[in-house]
Amino acid sequence: MSDAVLPAVLTEALARHGDRVAVTDADGSLGYAELADRARTAADRLARYHARDERLRVGLYATNSVEYVVAYLATLYAGAVPFLADSAFGPFELSRIAEDCGLDLLIHAPSADVRSVVDEMLDDDGEFGYLVVSRVRRYDTPRPELLADTEVCRFTSGSTGRPNCIEFSGAAVSAAAANWAKGTGLSADDRIACFAALSNGLAFNTSLLAAFLTGASLHLSHGLPTATRVVRLLETTAATRLVAFPALYESIVRRSPEEGFATVRTAISSGAPLRETVREEFTRLTGVPIHNYYGVAETGPLTYAPDGTGSGLGAPLPGVRLLAGEHGIRVRSESMGSRYLNAPGVFERRVDDEGYYRTGDQGHLTDGTLHLTGRTSRMVNVGGRKIDPIEVADVLRGAPGVLDAVAFEAENQHGEPTLAAVVAVETGATAQSLRTHCAATLPSYKVPGILRLVDRIPANSIGKPSVERLRRLLDTPHGN
Repeated sequence: MSDAVLPAVLTEALARHGDRVAVTDADGSLGYAELADRARTAADRLARYHARDERLRVGLYATNSVEYVVAYLATLYAGAVPFLADSAFGPFELSRIAEDCGLDLLIHAPSADVRSVVDEMLDDDGEFGYLVVSRVRRYDTPRPELLADTEVCRFTSGSTGRPNCIEFSGAAVSAAAANWAKGTGLSADDRIACFAALSNGLAFNTSLLAAFLTGASLHLSHGLPTATRVVRLLETTAATRLVAFPALYESIVRRSPEEGFATVRTAISSGAPLRETVREEFTRLTGVPIHNYYGVAETGPLTYAPDGTGSGLGAPLPGVRLLAGEHGIRVRSESMGSRYLNAPGVFERRVDDEGYYRTGDQGHLTDGTLHLTGRTSRMVNVGGRKIDPIEVADVLRGAPGVLDAVAFEAENQHGEPTLAAVVAVETGATAQSLRTHCAATLPSYKVPGILRLVDRIPANSIGKPSVERLRRLLDTPHGN
């Protein structure tokens, strides 16, 4: 699209910051000028793969790396639309995305299990580094049309049992980054150590375009984000900002590091409420305050707590209007998505007559600070990823020997949110067989962390599962 917003924004930003370090990982780094050159060269390669009259749809399915950033920028420069798929998605969800959204190409690691999605791996000259480009197979289902101003698509768990594909205009993506930078004081002096997947809203909104707009440097880590990896990256990059989900902060607190945080001024948490005891202990150990951030996949970043103290989620960011009342938290933002590409009408039904999006969260504003108190919807938030427990229960019911199943949110042995399931089974079914069955269909983060096997699901007086009795079953030492 000649009038696309993001290619122009990126071109200006990358040119303005020249030889400054733009992005690094364990294998290397790129300055801003180098990143622009790499992305332009890779974009020329992508442009050769156009097979339709409409814009190319490119799935990006990989973990964080310099090459991921190159591929994302190249897709935009090629006039294509990137679809940022969570690398934790399994073959089932990946194939649903490819079919629902009509993907043309998939950029992925050679080792990724994409056999259910791709027809052939295409020749390339290494423009995407270790990542490769494959052609996605054609499906018989109609290909939904993109909105004219859509420039990026991201995914969130939905009640349909398939990831909902959120369409974002270039203006919305640009506003999310600019308002985050302005609202949090991000500058060219910042070095961001990011341990959240760039496909997730936390990293996408706080650490990708936002870094490039300001001239900051973005530092990425390969592999499982353990406390040891965090300390090592912070030390080698002299990072000033740490971006991670609550589970990682809890891991750091358990490890009790004595060094590694000397240059860090700001730690940012999102995805799920961070326990106050973890916040206090982290700051005691490291001297670094944790700044809460509240965002919704469909609306972008919404609040930020600038002082890093207290239990609230901070005040609304620039470009955000937030209401909290009996109908839950409703928001309007300059970074709001447009709709779900693959679920017509679902997004629109969550927007009221005044243009406010109903988040599904409950809470209140006190002295301008947002406090969450619960959920108005059934979604479970585990490690920053939202899971539909009904979807998981349906998958469990399809396992051999299962009579019925109920999934719900609980706490694991560390007091962290996790997905639990109580399953009524016949003789022969085991917890391991059920986990194997789930893993064949669902991504790993949707496999219940706690399983209890019973003869029948306890019910209340009107025949519905008794939440109280289900939770009591979790206290039993067997069947998990």
